[in-house]
Amino acid sequence: MSTTPSQTVGPFYGYALPFTKGGEIAPAGHPDALTVHGHVYDGAGAPVPDALIEIWQPAPDGSRRGAPGSLRRDPVTGAVIGRTDVGFTGFGRVGTDADGHYELRTLPPGGVPYLSVIVFARGLLQHLHTRIYLPGLTDTAADPLLAGLEPERRATLLAVPHGERLHRFDIRLQGDGEHEETVFLAFD
Repeated sequence: MSTTPSQTVGPFYGYALPFTKGGEIAPAGHPDALTVHGHVYDGAGAPVPDALIEIWQPAPDGSRRGAPGSLRRDPVTGAVIGRTDVGFTGFGRVGTDADGHYELRTLPPGGVPYLSVIVFARGLLQHLHTRIYLPGLTDTAADPLLAGLEPERRATLLAVPHGERLHRFDIRLQGDGEHEETVFLAFD
């Protein structure tokens, strides 16, 4: 039996999965657009320069239909040209840069106070699931996940305002003490 990519240390996904404008979930120039950015850090606190972040979310009205177009191709060359810049897709995929930084532009989700996140990174045999809870949308006492966590652990899921319509959310793949590991979710 041959080894599959999930049984080896990648990052195989870095060559085929990122796409043009992958972090631009909201249409360009939308007045309600907000930016979420941050870094992905490994267990030693070093930035991860080859991680891939996927974002899944409902539209501001709570619908989960999204819009087609994330992987649109040029009809002549066949190259991926990405989104149309007019539709909200509810899906984004962005890689980290050499400093482990990522950035995405989106709209506030409707019906839930968070963005669903999937993290792919070197050394991970399986991807990780987490959430980004956005300021102003989150009542930590009312959300069952947040209410069940100790304050230090809860803080790893809360984006921090970092300017007007700008939020910072760092992802720590491992850690303790001063730098808590981000809470990751298990799905059975």
